[in-house]
Amino acid sequence: MSATLSVRLHGRIGALDLDAHFTAPPGVTALFGASGSGKTSLLRAIAGLDRVHGEVRIGDDPWQEGDVFRAPHRRRIGFVFQGANLLPHHDVRANLAYAARRAADPLPIEEIAARTGIDHLLDRPAARLSGGESQRIAIARALLIRPRLLLLDEPLSALDREAKAELIAYLAALLPSLAIPVILVTHDHAEAALLTDRSLAIVDGRIRSIE
Repeated sequence: MSATLSVRLHGRIGALDLDAHFTAPPGVTALFGASGSGKTSLLRAIAGLDRVHGEVRIGDDPWQEGDVFRAPHRRRIGFVFQGANLLPHHDVRANLAYAARRAADPLPIEEIAARTGIDHLLDRPAARLSGGESQRIAIARALLIRPRLLLLDEPLSALDREAKAELIAYLAALLPSLAIPVILVTHDHAEAALLTDRSLAIVDGRIRSIE
């Protein structure tokens, strides 16, 4: 069942003073900000990878609140970075199988491949994938764990124009079907307009606006 993400976090992460209060309903929320503004730090704090004070809830389920602090691997968060970080000497199926072994209740590989349109890539070595294909596999890997939240940290930034356009079209078709909160970090307002329902801006670790 889909649920809204609620975040109230404050504290220091390295040199950053984080102060972020917002909600993200099911659908895609863009997160904008200059380099060093705290975008990735905020995602890491939501995921529990960096611990700061405050609350993180998904619906009525507290991931962090008072004495409650759920470990990152128990939060069921799909995380996709700029780089796909695939195992280069294995094929796509083996990369997904590796992720499945680390998940509590993964989707079958054939099912996630069909849902994300990567069936034709399952037997291809990861080293022979294009940049756009690699990011598709990273997204499928993130969805394999049945996430309640999907965090996309600039997944388009390392791609050339053609690959970026193809992945935008791919995400525009895929993301609305997920019915979970998705936070997309991006610098490009034009790209965000094609993919997102609403947006947040972060400046020096603080959420400044909601559109």
